[in-house]
This record gives sequence, structure tokens and C-alpha cells, in this order.
Amino acid sequence: MKKYLYLMLFLAFTLLSAKAQDAVTGVVKDASGQTIPGATIVLKGTSKYASSDLDGRFSIAAPKDFPFTLLVNITGYQQQEIDIYELSEEPAEVVLKTANVLDEVVVIGYGTQKKGDLTGSVSSVPQLALKQPISSFDRALQGAAAGVQVTQTSGQPGAAVSIRIRGGNSITGGNEPLYVIDGFPVYNSNGDASAGVTNGPSINALASLNPSDIESIEVLKDASATAIYGSRGANGVVLITTKKGKAGQNTLTYDAYYGTQKVLKKVDVMTNAKDWAILKNEARANSGKAAYYSPEQINALGEGTDWQEEAFRSASIQNHQLSMTGGDDRTRYAISGNYFKQNGVLLNTDFERYSGRINLDRDFSSRFKVGVNLTASKISSQVANDGIVNALLAMPPAVNVRDANGKYTYQSEFETPLGNPIATLEKEINKTTTYRFLGNIYGEYTFFDGLVAKVSFGTDILNNKQNRYIPSDIYQGANSNPTGKAFVGTKFASTWLNENTLSYSKIFNEKHSVNVVVGYTQQAFSTESAIAGSQSFITDQLTYNDLGSGSVYTQPTSGSSSWALNSYLGRINYSFDQKYIVTISGRADGSSRFGKDNKWGYFPSAALAWNISRENFLSSFKTISNFKLRLSAGITGNQEIGQYLSLATLSSNTYFFGGQTYIGFAPNRIANPDLGWETTAQYDGGIDLSLYKNRINFVFDAYYKKTTNLLLNVPIPYTSGQSTSLQNYGSVENKGIELGINTENLTGPFSWNTNFVLSVNRNKVLTLGDGADYIISAANIAKVGQPLGSFYGYKTNGLFQTGDDIANLPTINPATTKSGDRRYVDINGDKKITQADDRTIIGNAQPKFQGGLTNTLSFLNFDLSFFLQGTYGNKLFNQNKQQLELLTGQQNASTAAYERWSPTNPTNEVQRAFEDPAPVNTSRYVEDASFLRLKNVTLGYNLPKSIASKIHSSQIKIYVSGANLVTWTKYTGFDPEVSRNEQSTLNQGIDYSVYPSSKSFLAGLTISF
Repeated sequence: MKKYLYLMLFLAFTLLSAKAQDAVTGVVKDASGQTIPGATIVLKGTSKYASSDLDGRFSIAAPKDFPFTLLVNITGYQQQEIDIYELSEEPAEVVLKTANVLDEVVVIGYGTQKKGDLTGSVSSVPQLALKQPISSFDRALQGAAAGVQVTQTSGQPGAAVSIRIRGGNSITGGNEPLYVIDGFPVYNSNGDASAGVTNGPSINALASLNPSDIESIEVLKDASATAIYGSRGANGVVLITTKKGKAGQNTLTYDAYYGTQKVLKKVDVMTNAKDWAILKNEARANSGKAAYYSPEQINALGEGTDWQEEAFRSASIQNHQLSMTGGDDRTRYAISGNYFKQNGVLLNTDFERYSGRINLDRDFSSRFKVGVNLTASKISSQVANDGIVNALLAMPPAVNVRDANGKYTYQSEFETPLGNPIATLEKEINKTTTYRFLGNIYGEYTFFDGLVAKVSFGTDILNNKQNRYIPSDIYQGANSNPTGKAFVGTKFASTWLNENTLSYSKIFNEKHSVNVVVGYTQQAFSTESAIAGSQSFITDQLTYNDLGSGSVYTQPTSGSSSWALNSYLGRINYSFDQKYIVTISGRADGSSRFGKDNKWGYFPSAALAWNISRENFLSSFKTISNFKLRLSAGITGNQEIGQYLSLATLSSNTYFFGGQTYIGFAPNRIANPDLGWETTAQYDGGIDLSLYKNRINFVFDAYYKKTTNLLLNVPIPYTSGQSTSLQNYGSVENKGIELGINTENLTGPFSWNTNFVLSVNRNKVLTLGDGADYIISAANIAKVGQPLGSFYGYKTNGLFQTGDDIANLPTINPATTKSGDRRYVDINGDKKITQADDRTIIGNAQPKFQGGLTNTLSFLNFDLSFFLQGTYGNKLFNQNKQQLELLTGQQNASTAAYERWSPTNPTNEVQRAFEDPAPVNTSRYVEDASFLRLKNVTLGYNLPKSIASKIHSSQIKIYVSGANLVTWTKYTGFDPEVSRNEQSTLNQGIDYSVYPSSKSFLAGLTISF
């Protein structure tokens, strides 16, 4: 027994001694001497690795043979190689240098590139932007990248946003950028993800992707960067790369936050029932009618209903994420699960997301590699009815929310038909749910050093279900008897993608660097949809779950469509001595969307770059770290026009003969075999300048874009059987400048970094084809020589006053115009006001410039960041204000009504009360929408390592954050950052019945093991 005990003690001592002797220990620090936790230490040529602990220390088993090399790396620092010739009792000290700006790798189309080798215009979105409490990553682009304009179209949780990169190119086609998520191209068309049943804002399909899963966002802007995406590159490209596992960094992280939101502001409307009753009596008197209320009735009205106060609430927002990342030198993984819930500031509205992601990479050998990127999600939302906000503003304060019996009042008792908006919010079901699966699998094989073949297959599957139920006891269900309207819709959309590329990289004679990519891709899309409905149910209990129990069926609809795209692509990048760089790229696309004689398009580009800082004559300028000039030119396309528009089609129609119903078909479109792409030619010149060892970095670009062959519905002779035909006519230009400045103001224990972006874009319609000079759409006009997003109407010059000779002054309707009515400018001087001659441009939605400013500060364990965003010079047409200043007494009115014209108050601003005025588009309702917003403030604290280590945690961080805290603006509406139509460039800048934005306050926790 003793022999075995001695033997075990001897073996244990031997193993411990061997462990102590055969291990390399060390500590990882930065240049200031601060220790770096989480660095990866890999024994070069093996799968052995270790990680530095909270104090930057590490220990890794040593091999038998000397010497050997350790690779030490962590994100944000240059990789360090340490040669070990013998073991030492003293810990090795590894000092990592901050990564050089030029050595940073940027994701580009079908590959990556060092910043120093870039010839195109590419903007990287700061990581801080992705850490905001947002439902979808595209909102993170607001003010974060030069040349990118992001407009919120609705405050509805999960709603879509409108994005323009270097201005809008198309009038009727798509203007949104192409998104490429881990190599999979996605165009965010709301029509592809909506069954068409719910009434309200579109829910953003991109919200299915969890922003916390994203590693980086790159925005490709010029033709050199986007031409490799060919017919889909004209509106810019946004590259999304999700987080991947890293060898040796096995980490488990839980991140959560919880907070509250409230509406940014309320619109000033009359909330006092007595004051409104006086207004109503005055409007009737000015219309020659008897008073509606007696003085006794007015005194009995009370304070009245504040409908906005009844509808808006303090709403919660929460997010929970659990992620695991890590791996070894052969297998890397990243797995995450997310739950996000945002209640809306309007009653009974919300957005909810469940999502999961798996990213896996495996090196089967030094030559063969396989990777998988998979994400699955479910998003659902209760959507506010499209007319809710209008009803909240227009409902008179003399109407009560509930009657004497405690039931919701049905509608306004006055002339304007308005349903009780609180009842609608609480009782209408307006639900949309989307399931999404997006994934791809790829394999890479290296034939020999530098030559790599890659094959990938991917799919994007969207399944949308929408349910709507309108009970008969609310206004919208009024014509169903005895009760209820129900609708159910489904839409299934799927895309598959196959890409095959061959890339070759080589450096010759240490001077010549070549990178070549060629490829063939194919992509196809198909969708099916169906809508069914019924009404007049016996009970509300089943809502939309038993359409067959309704006594009246609505006509069902269904449909399907598909498109396909085949492409050949190529790019050559050549660099001589890292000084002179040339990039040539191109793509040929064949699309099923276009005419049989014009299905193929060709999109070339070329770019030059000169790294002047590498020239000998600049070597004496020590302050210059990098100085590069860039020039590029190229052609890209836009195919976003819908399907089958080049073909002659038929539509079904209902006919009645002899008391019977018959269905027939009739032509509704003529063929256009020549229908082709909108084509954008773009020229870009840029400067990249870094000073003082890359502590100050400038990026400047100037560009010019011209889009021709616009896809427009052109009038054609009625003898053709149709009134219009979609053809390639017209052109639009965009030109502008962009500036990005990134600075390291302070380094060391107290650090301070600043990021500033500024964009200026000028848009103009050049031609509209075939002699056309303008296209009018509601309050907007596309006019030759003017920018898109222009407002069209009358200029106002005050009000008619008592004593004015109205009969001899220009008016719209001389017979009914009286003192206190609005005056309009007689543009052509013919002494009368007419639509044809006196309407003019009265404003534009395009900003003169826009920008963003981000500051990040840290001291000891504290960090603080704040983000300012703003625009200047853009206008909004405040249609809410137009409606509220009608002063009819038939609906509510703006508080401006207190200053309305009367014989005793001869103002020149607010017209008199009158029962039946027609709304007129005038310059009074075009407001300055310039704003500066404190978009986000976050204060964080990292608990000391001594505390975190007690629960074996590598990091514990607590933080508080606020979003949309303060907005400085002259705009009188809910929010200056709004546009009702999310995807139209023609109809932009209209503020009418849009769900208002909110501000939020939250607290969060991040803990890693």
C-alpha cells in the first residue's frame, strides 16, 4: 500500500514540476502599460491556445522543441509574434500596439481589403451606433455615416425607415439601398413581407435581424465600390457582417436592458371644451347659420377631453441576449439568442422579436474550409390604425371618451365623421407576424497559395401572417351587422442564391500586389399570397378565427410572382509599391424583370488611388501618417420596378348581365420589349488624410451622379387601349460633398475620441422625357430644374382685412371671399388666382446639409458616450396643421385658433372661422424642419476585476442610456424627422397622421464569463 502511495506522490510531483517547467507565462499590456484581458495567445503551427485573464496574465503549455513562436492578438491591436528560445521564471511581457488605420480590414463586395488599399468610397458605421436601443440595424445609420440620409416614417415600434445614399435617383422605381447580410443580397421591399391586411405603418422586415449580432456595417457609396453589384448598386450597398467566433476566446455573455418611453411631444390643439364650443358657434355665424350651443350649454361643458393625453402612455422597452463565442484554430463558433419587446407610446401597440443565430467555421485542412451562417426569427406587432393620429388631433374636446354608462362613445356627434380613436386602439385587432429564416453555407478550397475557390448556397424565407378584426361597436365596423369584420392574409416569399467565385492574391518582387476576383451568381425569388375576409358575425368572441361563421363574405384575392437574376462579375485590384493602386470591376446582369430585347445590362467601373504619404518627398513631414488621393468612375443600375411590367397583361373585371354576375378579362397593360434598367453614372474624387500617428483622420469625397432612362409611366394615345405605358424616359442628377473626421483627442487613463460626419447633396430633375416638364402628385411635384421632394402650391401673403377692395383683388373664388380669408400671391399678374398659373414651388424636403457628432470618453472604469444628429434647410409640409387650421367647428383645431382673425382681432396670420373652407396647399403649411437632436447618451461602469473575479466573470458592466432626449427645432409638429411615405422620393416630406416618435430611458447590464 505504501509503495502505491509513494508512487502516486512521485507522479503528482513529477506532473506538477513538468507543468511548472513546461509552461510559458506572461502578461499582455498596451503602450500605456494598462493590462489587456481577453487577448488570445496561440502556439504558432498548433491548436494550442490560451487567453489573458482579468489582469492580462496568461500561461500556455510549451512544446519540447525550441525555439517556438507565440501569436498574441486581440481586436483593435496589431498582432504580435513572440519568439521563445528558452523558458524563464520571469513572466514574458507582451506590449501590443494599437492597430494602424491603414491596416484595418474593411469588408467590400465579394471580399475584404485593407483601408490603405481602398480606391472606392466606403464608410464604416461606428460600433457605438449599434449599441442604441433600436428595433432594426438600419436605424443605426442615422447620422453615423457621411452621405446617408435616414428618415423615420413612423414611430410605430418596428416600423420601416427610408434610407437614401447620396440622394434619391428614381422617381417611380426603388430608392432604397441593397443590403448584403453575410454575403446574401436582400432588397428591403415592404411589399415582399406584407400580406396586405393590416391597416397602418409597414413593419420593417430588416427588424428580424438582431442588431446585437452585428460585427460591422460598411456603406458602399461610389461606383467603384458598388458596380460589382451591377443592376442593384445604383442606390448604394450596405454590407452587414455578423459576429464570428475567434480562436481561443471562449466567452459566454448575457446582455440585458429595460427602460421606459414617452412621446417626444404633443401637438398643440384645443383641449378646453368651452373654448372649442365658442369657435364652433363663430364658424356657424360666419357661415350664416344659427349658433349650435347656447351660453348655458357652453358653461355646462366642463374642461373637455385631451385626446392625446388619453392615447399616449409610458411604454416599456426591454432586450435580453445570451451569446456564446469561441473556438480553436480549426473551429470557430458564435451562437446567440435574443428577445426584444417594445411597447408603443400609443395604447395597445407593440413590437416583439424572438431570434437565434448560429455562425460556424471549420478548417478541415489547411486548404479546405466550410462555414455556415444561419438566423431564424419571429417578429410580431400590433399596429396602430393608419387614421388614429389624425383622429386624435381632430376629435373635438367636447366629445367624451366614454358615455354615462361607461361604454366607449361611438363617434363624434359633429359633422366631420370621426370614430372614437381610444376605442379603436383598444378594441381593433391589427396584427402582423413574420417568420424569417436567412442562411447560407459556403466552402472554400485553396488550390495553392493565393488561389481560392468559393462556392456558397443560401436561402431567405419569409412567411407573413396578418390578422385584422374590427368589432361592430367601433366606428370602422359600422356597416357590419350584427357585428364584426374579419380579414386574414398570408404571404410566403422565398429567395435562393448560388454564388461561385475564384480569387487570386499575390505579391511579386515585394513591389507588385495583385488581387483578382471573378464569379458567376444566380438568384431567384418567388412569392404567393392570399387574403380572405368575412363580416356580420353573431359574436365577437372568435374574432378572425372562424371566417365561415360570418354571414357576408368579402371577395377573396390571391396571387403569385417571381423573378430571376443571372450574373457574371469580376474585379482586378493592382498595387505598385503600395503607392499606386488601380481597381477595375464590372458585372453583367440578366434580369427577368425587363423586356425581351433588353434583359442584359453591363456595369463597369474603374478607380485610381495614389498613396502620396509613401513618396520620398513626404518622408520629412512627420505629422502626416497617411495621405491618399482617390478617383473613380462607373455605371450602376436599378431594377426595382416590380414584376412583369414589360409584358402585356390582362386583369379580371366583374360584369352584370340579366341580373347575373359574370367575370371577364380585359387588357390593362401593353408590352414594352425594350424596357430596361435605370442607369446611374457616377464620378467620385476623394482624399484620405491621417495626421499625428493616425490620431486625426480625415475622409473627404466629392461626387456627381446622373441617372438616365428613368422608369416612368408615359402618356400614350388612347387608341392603344391604355392611357400610359412604363418606359425609359428622363434623367435626374445628384452632386455633393462628404466629410468624415475621426480624432483621438486624449489617450491613456483618460481617453476621448470624436467622430464627426457631414454631408451635402444637391438633387435636380434634368429631363422627364418627350417634352414633359413636371409630374404633380398631391402636395409634391417633380419639375425639370428642381429637386425631387419639392412642394407645389400657392404662396400666401397674409389675410384680407376689413376695408380691402376684395372684388378687385386676386382671389381663388371672388364670390365667397371675405375679410379674414387667406390671400395668395398672383404669380403671373393677371389679377386672379388659378391653379394653372399661380401655383409654384413653395419648399423642398431635401436638407442643405446633415451631420452627426459622436464623442466617447473613458476614465478608469467609467465610459461616457453621446451622439448628436441633425439636418439643416429641409422643409416639411405639415398637413396636420393644414387640417387643424381649417377652423370649421366640425372638428378640433390648433391652439392657433385662439389668435384667429375677427373684426376685433385683425391678425394677418390665422384665418377666420368658417364652416366650409376647402384645404389649400399653401406656403403657410411648409415649415422649417431643421433640427439638432441629442440622439443618445450612455454612461457605463465596469465593475473592478476583483469583484468580477469572485463569480469567475471576465467583465461586469452596468450602464444607463437615454435616446432622443432633446430636440432643438422650430417645427411645430410631433417630430421634424418624419416622412409619411417611406419609399417614395417624389412624395417625401409630408407629415400627416404619422405615429409620433418617442424618447426613452433605460438601464442595462452586461456580464461575460
